[in-house]
Amino acid sequence: MDKLPDFPWDLLAPYGDKAKKHLDSFIDLSQGTPVDATPKFIQDALSAVSNSPSYPVVAGSEQLRSAIKDWAIKNLGVSGDFDVLPVIGSKEFIALLPTFLQSKKVLYPMIAYPTYLVSALMASADAVAVDIDATTWPTADLAWLNSPSNPTGQVQNDEQISAVISWARKNNAIVASDECYLSFAKDAKSILALASGNNTNLLAVHSLSKRSNLAGYRAAFVVGDSKLIDQIRQIRKHAGLMMPLPVQQAMITALSDEKHVQEQVQRYNNRRSSLSSALLSVGFTIEHSEAGLYIWCTKGEDGYKTVDWFASHGILVTPGSFYGSENFVRIALTATDENIAKAVARIKQ
Repeated sequence: MDKLPDFPWDLLAPYGDKAKKHLDSFIDLSQGTPVDATPKFIQDALSAVSNSPSYPVVAGSEQLRSAIKDWAIKNLGVSGDFDVLPVIGSKEFIALLPTFLQSKKVLYPMIAYPTYLVSALMASADAVAVDIDATTWPTADLAWLNSPSNPTGQVQNDEQISAVISWARKNNAIVASDECYLSFAKDAKSILALASGNNTNLLAVHSLSKRSNLAGYRAAFVVGDSKLIDQIRQIRKHAGLMMPLPVQQAMITALSDEKHVQEQVQRYNNRRSSLSSALLSVGFTIEHSEAGLYIWCTKGEDGYKTVDWFASHGILVTPGSFYGSENFVRIALTATDENIAKAVARIKQ
């Protein structure tokens, strides 16, 4: 296996130390860790089944599988034959998928969440960064799609996603579409909505971490090709990768309600609007950032210089080099409204 890159957040520690010396307070806009409360009705669902002495099954309970399938049909527009699988957070699944599939060559976006590259390296597979246009892609066993994107917030249109499906069918390759931020984009579509009921070799990865503020629960799931999901499920049985039963019940409850999701969407939209205005007022250029939980921006300089500028104002942001771009920074919207307001004031000063 090729040497894994340094864990990126360790490289950010000195800037965090500098930001924490600010006379007022430290504002963390780096990692994207949710700070808004887990909805009370979901907490209650977890508590009600906290007496859980038995082992769960890898496939998830019948009630959970049914809840995920119903949600996928209603919210993703899935049709045709498909199956579902609960997973212990989407990052775990992304990190292990090339290993489960014994992939030899993996494509991932040029500007991307670093776990796509790391997952290929863990599987000793060749990793190739590619542009958004799938008509230019080389052959491979597995390709990652990420829309809305982390870190850029870019949403791929129907034509671009359809080109990815065509590439998969032409090359008999697997596409795993990371759609964890789909709830935060008004017009974004799941790859499964554009598959016309033929879900062969297609997987869509979803998470409740951000949409329901369940990051601490490690609650996510995969939807797609029945044969692929069964293959992955069998391997996970050997590894004992089981979602705790109380978390399964919390997922069932969370998936039954969209009101709390829309409330969270509005919180992030408000934070994006105020932060974006402040950044533009002091000369930043913002690219994409229309969806997801981040603002992708630049001052036209080395990203670490910009990170240092923010740190001098008591704010920690992430350098774009973590994601494949040297001149940008990623700013997370996952801070309280009070801290977002403080960040806006400091930026404008």
